[in-house]
Amino acid sequence: MRALNISDCINETCPWSGKPVQADSLIEFDGRVVGFCNTGCRDKFETALRHFERAKAAKTGSGRHGS
Repeated sequence: MRALNISDCINETCPWSGKPVQADSLIEFDGRVVGFCNTGCRDKFETALRHFERAKAAKTGSGRHGS
């Protein structure tokens, strides 16, 4: 995993709290660096991503039957 730099961050405020982003609370999402106000908010975002990826995979994996 590459080191993320706050200067590459696409947002200035945390999408969860609205507080300023912190250098220790960055994540790469869709090829871009996204920042959060603390590691808890960052981790909450990672958990939400995993949830949606599992749901997407389950929906895609169900296939189309009877067509």
